[in-house]
Amino acid sequence: MFETIKNAIKTPETRKKMLYTLLLLLLFRLGCYITVPMVNIASLNDTMSSNSNSVTGMINMISGGAFSRLSIFAMSITPYITASIVIQLMSMVIPALERLTKEGGEEGRKKIDRYTKLVSLALAIVESLGLYFSFKTSGLFVSDGLLTGFVVVLSLVSGTSLLMWLGDKITSKGVGNGISMLIFAGIVSGIPSALVSIFSLINKDGKFSTIGLVTAILIVLAVLLLVVGVIFVQLAERRIPVQYSKKVVGRKMMGAQNTHIPIKPAMASVMPIIFASSFMTFPAMVIELFVHDIENKSGLIRFIYNFSIATSSSTVGWQYTIINAIIYLLLIIGFTYFYTYATFNPAEIANNIKQNGGFIPGIRAGKPTADYLSSVLSKVVLFGGIFLAAIAILPMFAKATGLNTAFGGSSILIVVGVAIELSQQLQSLIVMKHYKGFLEK
Repeated sequence: MFETIKNAIKTPETRKKMLYTLLLLLLFRLGCYITVPMVNIASLNDTMSSNSNSVTGMINMISGGAFSRLSIFAMSITPYITASIVIQLMSMVIPALERLTKEGGEEGRKKIDRYTKLVSLALAIVESLGLYFSFKTSGLFVSDGLLTGFVVVLSLVSGTSLLMWLGDKITSKGVGNGISMLIFAGIVSGIPSALVSIFSLINKDGKFSTIGLVTAILIVLAVLLLVVGVIFVQLAERRIPVQYSKKVVGRKMMGAQNTHIPIKPAMASVMPIIFASSFMTFPAMVIELFVHDIENKSGLIRFIYNFSIATSSSTVGWQYTIINAIIYLLLIIGFTYFYTYATFNPAEIANNIKQNGGFIPGIRAGKPTADYLSSVLSKVVLFGGIFLAAIAILPMFAKATGLNTAFGGSSILIVVGVAIELSQQLQSLIVMKHYKGFLEK
């Protein structure tokens, strides 16, 4: 990784792309400290600390703390992520969108991107209205007038729109996927606070703590082990060999070829965790928008709320946490299968292999090949789903130490995944530049 960055810096074109990306990420970080107008700064910290739970934790983590400051980037890029998920699910059931995705080419990709941004804008408006009405009764804003609501909603929607623009610019003129790089920057910005939390275990109230030191060492070792595990799973793949027989193309005889189909256990990446987390926290989000003074409520509403936030909240009982964790894990595994089969269709791949005169050794072409691919895929995906589920529940164990677990397993999964993708793109840019230099000579 470091050698790749070193070689990329030596290449002028790649260096310009990297500097351009860093500049836009710096603008993103500066925007995280610009508070929305009409906010009562004196009551900001108290209001945000009382509203810190699993519903806001993921948004605050992705935004790099912008939500806790109620900055113009408080909603981060989450409306765009949700819109992407919605469009992807709709493309599976709406034939017109499916044709645009598979057969539309570059023009189809642009139309899908336009639809995604329109849906993102609509979701951003709804989410900003929800945030305004949620914080309106807590005295967070200087007034309750219509002008205040308009300015707050406009600022939040404009911030999300600006982030989408920055993401597009990074993708087209910078290095890496723009949306992924913004999420990466937001999560990495939380590392210093995580280090301070670990140091506070060692130095409790100005006194050295041996138990705290042992705990800190175990946490660091666990994080390193987790990083190694994520890298292993991200790069691992099951290779299914495919052979193509000789065939005549025009006047030429094409020779036999041996290739393989790579099947990755982490093909769905962090998407199942996002799906499952959104599904689990949705009831709490709805309750927060329409029910005030939840702490003093009782009965079914209180039970549903505690159950919904049990994954990352330390204020509810372990009975809620255990039930929530079991359902959460089952949802992650289920969404892993759903997302993987949505992007990897064994029947379609088997048909393509058959049409091109290929076959898997020992397996007949056609339906037997599709059944074989589906069998292998289900086993590999099961491992990937269990791994993602284990990653997701780590913060539940870490919160027992009293640490701020915002930089948890899912954060490491995102950071490592983006870092691997960035390294691969830098390598391809370096190789491309070398080829250009060779041709110019």
